[in-house]
Amino acid sequence: MKILVTGGAGFIGSAVIRYIINHTNDSVINVDKLTYAGNLESLASIDDSDRYYFEQIDICDRENLKRIIFEKKPDAIMHLAAESHVDRSIDGPADFIETNIIGTYTLLEVCKEYWNQLGEIDKNQFRFHHISTDEVYGDLGFCDGLFTEETAYDPSSPYSASKASSDHLVKAWKRTYGLPTIITNCSNNYGPYHFPEKLIPLIILNAIDGKELPVYGDGGQIRDWLFVEDHASALYQVLTKGNVGETYNIGGHNEKKNIDVVTAICDILDELVPNKLDGMSSYKELIKFVEDRPGHDLRYAIDATKISNELNWQPSETFETGLRKTVIWFLNNESWWKRILNGSYNTTRLGRNS
Repeated sequence: MKILVTGGAGFIGSAVIRYIINHTNDSVINVDKLTYAGNLESLASIDDSDRYYFEQIDICDRENLKRIIFEKKPDAIMHLAAESHVDRSIDGPADFIETNIIGTYTLLEVCKEYWNQLGEIDKNQFRFHHISTDEVYGDLGFCDGLFTEETAYDPSSPYSASKASSDHLVKAWKRTYGLPTIITNCSNNYGPYHFPEKLIPLIILNAIDGKELPVYGDGGQIRDWLFVEDHASALYQVLTKGNVGETYNIGGHNEKKNIDVVTAICDILDELVPNKLDGMSSYKELIKFVEDRPGHDLRYAIDATKISNELNWQPSETFETGLRKTVIWFLNNESWWKRILNGSYNTTRLGRNS
């Protein structure tokens, strides 16, 4: 099978491509704009594969998008290209509207045109897999249940609203035009190659650099954490075994308070790199509670029963094993993240004074 992946140089996209090249015989066409979060170094391990091809294209660029799709003739599309950081969406929502809504619309239109001219067998086998987030469902109270595939959409941030919009577009192109689409909504990902402004890598890197560890509010917000390599295997399972028109929620069965995530990272670092404590008894001494961000959702939690029962998928990592692997990876891959932290970006909201 030939799979075109949008956003394949991003955190989840690169994990998906590494999974496909390393665990299947399929080939991959990677289409990525290479914004601040896109990093081809995350694909260095598979870059020389004869089953991998990369081209730098913005999904809003209809002409080049059409050219690559009609030229490479993929059997499936995995659409991961998106602006994805909530804090950035608060400070600059325009990019999220452009990429997540207009970009998805453009891709759907090109795919519809491509799909309509396929022969009957290829047309029946083609899949458009849209990868989304649990944040489209909005805020769960601490005593509420779990997000299911039937949970009503109630997005809180410009980011989640733009992803909800893209989900609705995908569903509409299935119902109106018959395009064979599948949607997945995942919980918070973490793992190797994670962009350093997200919570877990930010805490790891700040801690080993002796900087403050900013925690929003009282740190009581709850997230379900999914190891990115488990997510990649789930996405491939959905693409190859999932039913057209269905939505599948993907979660890690790991609900954790943000403050507990931060202290768990500190515990691992206390064990692995005590030499960097610089007079402290624990990295926990660096924790600083900061002003909460606007509209901060209290809790997300995924019910992954459907993908487990219908597609026989379960995460292989617990939060404890996945977090330890993540910390060790960042400790052992300083050259990867130091090139990102060379001043080309900064954490524009988390921990800021304004």
